Amino acid sequence: MSEEAKKKLDENWKKQVEKEKKQAEESKTGYYKPDFSNYLLSLVMQAMIFLGKIENPLTKKVEKNYDQARMLIDTLEMLREKTKNNLTKEEATLLEDYLFNLRMVYVEEKK
Repeated sequence: MSEEAKKKLDENWKKQVEKEKKQAEESKTGYYKPDFSNYLLSLVMQAMIFLGKIENPLTKKVEKNYDQARMLIDTLEMLREKTKNNLTKEEATLLEDYLFNLRMVYVEEKK
Protein backbone atom coordinates (compact mmCIF):
# COMPACT_ATOMS: atom_id res chain seq x y z
CA MET A 1 0.00 0.00 0.00
CA SER A 2 1.42 3.38 -0.94
CA GLU A 3 2.11 6.05 1.66
CA GLU A 4 -0.60 8.21 0.12
CA ALA A 5 -3.14 5.39 0.41
CA LYS A 6 -2.12 4.76 4.02
CA LYS A 7 -2.51 8.45 4.83
CA LYS A 8 -5.96 8.55 3.21
CA LEU A 9 -7.05 5.43 5.10
CA ASP A 10 -5.81 6.93 8.38
CA GLU A 11 -7.71 10.17 7.72
CA ASN A 12 -10.89 8.25 6.86
CA TRP A 13 -10.51 6.17 10.04
CA LYS A 14 -10.17 9.27 12.20
CA LYS A 15 -13.21 10.92 10.58
CA GLN A 16 -15.31 7.78 11.11
CA VAL A 17 -14.29 7.48 14.76
CA GLU A 18 -15.07 11.15 15.41
CA LYS A 19 -18.48 10.69 13.76
CA GLU A 20 -19.22 7.66 15.95
CA LYS A 21 -18.10 9.49 19.10
CA LYS A 22 -20.39 12.40 18.27
CA GLN A 23 -23.32 10.05 17.59
CA ALA A 24 -22.72 8.26 20.90
CA GLU A 25 -22.64 11.55 22.80
CA GLU A 26 -25.85 12.74 21.13
CA SER A 27 -27.68 9.49 21.81
CA LYS A 28 -26.25 9.24 25.34
CA THR A 29 -25.15 5.65 24.70
CA GLY A 30 -21.50 6.27 25.42
CA TYR A 31 -18.47 5.48 23.33
CA TYR A 32 -16.16 2.65 24.32
CA LYS A 33 -12.62 3.88 24.67
CA PRO A 34 -10.17 1.02 25.12
CA ASP A 35 -7.54 1.12 27.83
CA PHE A 36 -4.57 -1.07 28.63
CA SER A 37 -6.16 -2.67 31.70
CA ASN A 38 -9.21 -3.84 29.76
CA TYR A 39 -6.99 -5.17 27.00
CA LEU A 40 -4.98 -7.18 29.53
CA LEU A 41 -8.17 -8.48 31.09
CA SER A 42 -9.43 -9.68 27.72
CA LEU A 43 -6.23 -11.70 27.22
CA VAL A 44 -6.43 -13.10 30.75
CA MET A 45 -10.05 -14.15 30.28
CA GLN A 46 -9.13 -15.95 27.06
CA ALA A 47 -6.29 -17.73 28.84
CA MET A 48 -8.62 -18.78 31.66
CA ILE A 49 -11.05 -20.20 29.10
CA PHE A 50 -8.23 -22.22 27.52
CA LEU A 51 -7.10 -23.38 30.95
CA GLY A 52 -10.62 -24.70 31.55
CA LYS A 53 -11.30 -22.35 34.44
CA ILE A 54 -14.08 -20.44 32.68
CA GLU A 55 -16.81 -21.76 30.43
CA ASN A 56 -16.32 -20.93 26.77
CA PRO A 57 -19.08 -18.39 26.07
CA LEU A 58 -19.50 -19.63 22.48
CA THR A 59 -19.81 -23.35 23.16
CA LYS A 60 -21.11 -23.11 26.74
CA LYS A 61 -18.60 -25.84 27.64
CA VAL A 62 -15.45 -26.01 29.72
CA GLU A 63 -12.65 -26.76 27.29
CA LYS A 64 -8.92 -27.02 27.76
CA ASN A 65 -6.28 -26.04 25.23
CA TYR A 66 -2.95 -25.66 26.99
CA ASP A 67 -1.09 -24.62 23.84
CA GLN A 68 -3.42 -21.65 23.38
CA ALA A 69 -3.23 -20.80 27.09
CA ARG A 70 0.57 -20.84 26.99
CA MET A 71 0.56 -18.66 23.86
CA LEU A 72 -1.58 -16.07 25.64
CA ILE A 73 0.64 -16.16 28.72
CA ASP A 74 3.66 -15.71 26.46
CA THR A 75 1.86 -12.81 24.76
CA LEU A 76 1.38 -11.12 28.13
CA GLU A 77 5.07 -11.67 28.86
CA MET A 78 5.97 -10.08 25.51
CA LEU A 79 3.73 -7.12 26.31
CA ARG A 80 5.49 -6.75 29.65
CA GLU A 81 8.87 -6.63 27.96
CA LYS A 82 7.77 -4.29 25.17
CA THR A 83 6.03 -1.85 27.53
CA LYS A 84 8.72 -1.85 30.24
CA ASN A 85 9.07 1.65 31.75
CA ASN A 86 6.08 2.84 29.74
CA LEU A 87 3.22 1.79 32.01
CA THR A 88 1.69 3.42 35.03
CA LYS A 89 2.56 1.79 38.34
CA GLU A 90 -0.97 0.37 38.52
CA GLU A 91 -0.79 -1.09 34.99
CA ALA A 92 2.62 -2.66 35.63
CA THR A 93 1.41 -4.20 38.90
CA LEU A 94 -1.74 -5.50 37.24
CA LEU A 95 0.27 -7.11 34.45
CA GLU A 96 2.67 -8.72 36.94
CA ASP A 97 -0.23 -10.05 39.00
CA TYR A 98 -1.99 -11.46 35.95
CA LEU A 99 1.19 -13.17 34.77
CA PHE A 100 1.90 -14.66 38.18
CA ASN A 101 -1.62 -15.97 38.63
CA LEU A 102 -1.91 -17.39 35.11
CA ARG A 103 1.43 -19.15 35.46
CA MET A 104 0.34 -20.67 38.76
CA VAL A 105 -2.90 -21.95 37.24
CA TYR A 106 -1.06 -23.27 34.20
CA VAL A 107 1.47 -25.19 36.30
CA GLU A 108 -1.29 -26.64 38.49
CA GLU A 109 -3.30 -27.70 35.45
CA LYS A 110 -0.31 -29.37 33.81
CA LYS A 111 0.47 -31.52 36.88
